[in-house]
Amino acid sequence: MTHTIRATVLQTPTVDRMTVDENALITIGDDGVIVSVEATETQNGRRTAAADKTLPDNVVLIPGLIDTHIHAPQWPQLGTGFDLPLERWLFEYTFPLEARYEHLGFATSVWEDMVPALLRRGTTTAVYYGSTHEPATVALAETCLRHGQRAFVGRVAMDHPEGTPEWYRDTDATTAVAASHRSVEAIRALPGNYGLVQPIITPRFIPACSDAALEGLGELAVATGALIQTHCSESDWEHGYVLDRFGRTDAEALHRFGLIADHTVLAHATHLTDNDRQLLRSVGAGVAHCPLSNAYFSNAVFPARRAIDAGLRVGLGTDIAGGPEPAVLAQCRHAVTASRYLEDGVDVTAASGDRGVTNSRIDITTAFWMATAGGADLLGLPIGLLEPGRQFDAVAIDRSRVTPNVEADPGDWQLVFERLVRNAGPEAIDSVWVGGKPVV
Repeated sequence: MTHTIRATVLQTPTVDRMTVDENALITIGDDGVIVSVEATETQNGRRTAAADKTLPDNVVLIPGLIDTHIHAPQWPQLGTGFDLPLERWLFEYTFPLEARYEHLGFATSVWEDMVPALLRRGTTTAVYYGSTHEPATVALAETCLRHGQRAFVGRVAMDHPEGTPEWYRDTDATTAVAASHRSVEAIRALPGNYGLVQPIITPRFIPACSDAALEGLGELAVATGALIQTHCSESDWEHGYVLDRFGRTDAEALHRFGLIADHTVLAHATHLTDNDRQLLRSVGAGVAHCPLSNAYFSNAVFPARRAIDAGLRVGLGTDIAGGPEPAVLAQCRHAVTASRYLEDGVDVTAASGDRGVTNSRIDITTAFWMATAGGADLLGLPIGLLEPGRQFDAVAIDRSRVTPNVEADPGDWQLVFERLVRNAGPEAIDSVWVGGKPVV
C-alpha cells in the first residue's frame, strides 16, 4: 500500500542550489520510503492528479531538519550559565546537572518534555549525548521511539580522574566500555525499534577519557558497527590540552585510538588544521557545526566554507545547552552570520584587508543544505531530501505564520525560501512526518 501527499517542495539537493517543485505529488510506501515525486498539472485551475492529502497553497514542504549534536541531559539548563569558559562551565553547571540522571524518574520527565519540543521545531533526526547512566540513556531511546523521532542515542563514557569529578564518572575504563556495550545492545533490542533509533559510541571528549577507555571504545565501535560521536578541538583549552597530553592534534589522537571512521560525528572542530581536514576527509568523518554554541565556548568561528570546499561532511548542531537556541532553522541563520564575521573580521582597529579570512561566507542555501542533505550525508542515512528512495521525513511550514506575513514577490521562490529559513519559528510549523508517519 502507498499514500500520497501533494505540496510545493523547497529543498537543497546541492550545497549551492535550492529547487522548487510546485504542486508535486509524493507517493510514500508503507515503509516510509518515497516511491516517486511527480509534477502535477492543472486544467482550468483544477489539479489533474488525486492525492490522499493536499497541503494548502500557503503551506510548503521541506525535508526534515537534522540536529547532529545535542546534549540531552542539558535540556533543563537551556539558556543559562554562559558566564564561564568551557572547562569551568562543565564542572560548575553541567556535570552537577548530568549527575541527577541517576534518578530515572527525573530523566524520563526531561525526555518527555524535550523530544516533543524538538519535534515541534522540525527536528526529525537528533544525535544525542546521554549521561553516564545506562537506564536514563535507554529511556531516552525509548522516548524517541515512542514519539517517532529518528535518533542516535549514546551513553556518555568518561573515566579520567583529572578530567571528570569524582562523583560523576565511570569508575575505570573497563566499566566505561562495558556499560557502553550494554547500552548499544539494549537500544537495538527495544521492542518495535527497527532502526529508527540507533546507538552511537560516545566518548565525551579526550580530556574526560583515559587512554584505555579511548582504545576500548574504538574497539567497541568496530565490534558493534555503531557510529561514533565525540568533541574535537572545540576550544583553545581542549585543543591545547590534547596537544600537551599527546603531542598531536585532537583529530590525530582520536584516529590513533580508532575513534575516527566513516560517518564519525565530531562536534565543533573549530581548531582543525589543514592536515586534520585531510585526515577526516580521507576516512569519511565529518563535523557537527554548532555556530551559536561556538560563539560562547569555542574561542573561534568554524570555517564552514573551507571545510565544505575541502570535501568534509558537515551538518548543523544546536549543541543544547551550550547553544541556547534549540531550533535547527535558527542554526541556519547563525551559521550564515558566523561566516560573515569570519570573512569580514571583528576588530575595527585592524585594516579592512587584515580583519577577516577571505572566501569564508556562506549563504542561506548552503546553511539549509547542512541542516538537511549535508547532515544526512554525515550520518549516512537516506534522509535530507524529498526524493525517491529516501525516507519521507518532512516538515510543513505555514507561510502565513511567518513574520512579516508579506511577500515582496509571491512568484520569487528564492525570496520565499530565504524568508522561511530566516524567519520561521515553531509557530509556523504546521505538520511534521518521520518515516512517512505524522508526529506533529
